[in-house]
Amino acid sequence: MGALALLSLLFACLIGSVPLSLSELQQALLELLHGQNSTLATSVLDLRLSRATSGFVTGATLALSGVLMQALLRNPLADPYVLGLSGGASVGALAMILFFGTGVMVDVAAFGGSLSVAALLFLLAYRDLRGSGSSEGSAPLLLLTGVIVAAGCGAMVTLLLSIAPDTSLRGMVFWMIGDLSNTQPRYLSWIILIVVLILMMKNARAINVAAMHADNASTLGINIGRLRQLLFVSAALLTASAVSAAGSIGFVGLIIPHACRFALGPDHRLLIPVASLAGGSFLVCADALARTVVAPQQLPVGVITALIGVPVFLIQLHQLRRN
Repeated sequence: MGALALLSLLFACLIGSVPLSLSELQQALLELLHGQNSTLATSVLDLRLSRATSGFVTGATLALSGVLMQALLRNPLADPYVLGLSGGASVGALAMILFFGTGVMVDVAAFGGSLSVAALLFLLAYRDLRGSGSSEGSAPLLLLTGVIVAAGCGAMVTLLLSIAPDTSLRGMVFWMIGDLSNTQPRYLSWIILIVVLILMMKNARAINVAAMHADNASTLGINIGRLRQLLFVSAALLTASAVSAAGSIGFVGLIIPHACRFALGPDHRLLIPVASLAGGSFLVCADALARTVVAPQQLPVGVITALIGVPVFLIQLHQLRRN
């Protein structure tokens, strides 16, 4: 999977409306390493590599968040957006675009909106996350709370779109679909991903035990309340980071964990790192296709992930049902 990740980045750097050969790529990479930017190939590589790395961290973040949400809710249909966290980010970002215009503050508003919804959900479902109830009863209640909050955010998004002028409407719609065209390298996204990845690998055995013996996990030495809270907070941070960087890109957090679990099994000690690498590689390749399918025009990457994700997910469901 590490080799696949490197190949996906190489693929994204080579193709586009201005294709690069391997020799041009090597020369441009050497110039970038020496701090030079004197040729067209170097400029093209700089833009593509920056976008590809942003796409990789976003895809890895979404896939890891999907794994954690499915473990928390014990529901294979859960994805990073199931609890309404993307709805809060959408409200914050669209309000910023509508009233103050575009810019870095849109990302800040999206991140803040997503964390605000996460804090509200944490307060509403604190008793379930604390572990006072059974896992069979707490997961549906948390999911229902998230669905209701998401419905409220959806109504606010509809209101913002309905009053938006035509000059702002296109940018708002593109943000909601998911787009990497205006992304910039974000160190915070990498820091959140790496920290959460390390924490989840340390708790992977506990997640396995909780998934297999949820109601008896405490008798097996697992602090189920602490584990639920850790999963929720980590998934919320990951989702906020991804949505604030690239908008609501769908299906990555749903089909990638499914595909990795179907291919390699449910052991989270393997599933967590593999899904992260696979999610990053998938989104990098999808964004490369979005740049080249109708070049020089660029499609929102969320459209490509949906067109790929729908048939792939249906095939996965058919395979699981047949097995």
